[in-house]
Amino acid sequence: MRFSELERSIPLVSQKMLVQQLKQMERDGLVRRIVYHQIPPKVEYCLTDWGQDLCPALDALLTWATGRPAADNAAARHE
Repeated sequence: MRFSELERSIPLVSQKMLVQQLKQMERDGLVRRIVYHQIPPKVEYCLTDWGQDLCPALDALLTWATGRPAADNAAARHE
């Protein structure tokens, strides 16, 4: 996926934050950065096998987090 596609698919992320996170995920072995030496320059990102293996756990965490009522979240933060 190209950087601009990622940027459009995550509406509230700043360009700086997206760059930082992609670099960290690349260092952690979750994402692979592919550079095509052409004009204009082209860079794509894809999940590594390890990154893909992590998806079910992240999906489960997202489902759990979005299923909690907002009041429960606020109360838990103040305990």
